[in-house]
Amino acid sequence: MNAKGEGLEFSTVIASTVHDMKNSLAMLMQAHGQWLARLPAAQGQGAEQAVIEHEFAHLNGMLVQLLGLYKLNVNQLPMCPGYHELDDFVEAQLAAHQQALDSRGITTRYQIDAFNPLGFFDRELVSSVVSNVLTNAIRYAGHALLITVSDDGEQLALSINDDGPGYPQAMIDRQADYVQGINPHTGSTGLGLYFASRIAALHERNGVRGRIEIGNGGALGGGMFTLYLP
Repeated sequence: MNAKGEGLEFSTVIASTVHDMKNSLAMLMQAHGQWLARLPAAQGQGAEQAVIEHEFAHLNGMLVQLLGLYKLNVNQLPMCPGYHELDDFVEAQLAAHQQALDSRGITTRYQIDAFNPLGFFDRELVSSVVSNVLTNAIRYAGHALLITVSDDGEQLALSINDDGPGYPQAMIDRQADYVQGINPHTGSTGLGLYFASRIAALHERNGVRGRIEIGNGGALGGGMFTLYLP
């Protein structure tokens, strides 16, 4: 078997393993939820519980990304865009992370400045991107998060801004190359941003593809991630 064939076979094995891991994690999350429901309320609302929930979400997000990247590589990732109410979409993303936000004392607000209250995108794919960004933002934010949705020319711009230390300048300078290797200080691989950029690029209209951009500043002065959708 040639090297190319071996690579393809190995990627299939990895994808299958990740799928099994995701199923196991889902069962673990379900069992944990059932166990938690049997505890007295005071014992189930501690800081440790919020950490567990946050890390569950983080692990699940990483596994979703790995499966998504595999499906992108073999052209098997389904794309199902539709019209979605922007208020409803943003509120759903925040609700999914509310427990982690509350446990860390992070206040959130959002602002919809888009001319059209509807956005046209694949809800599941964009949700996976936004969820991953929110998970990271919660990890680094000080006390606040701000989500804004606005029109940028003929594109919809969804931004997530925090009041944390921001993205490292080296990451901003090299954002054309999202797979930048493992950062020994943070453990970051850049795969999350790479996945986000690939999902953004799947959204195309009139020859314009979606894209992402990272930077520092914004209303809260920390890291700012922006997803542009045509």
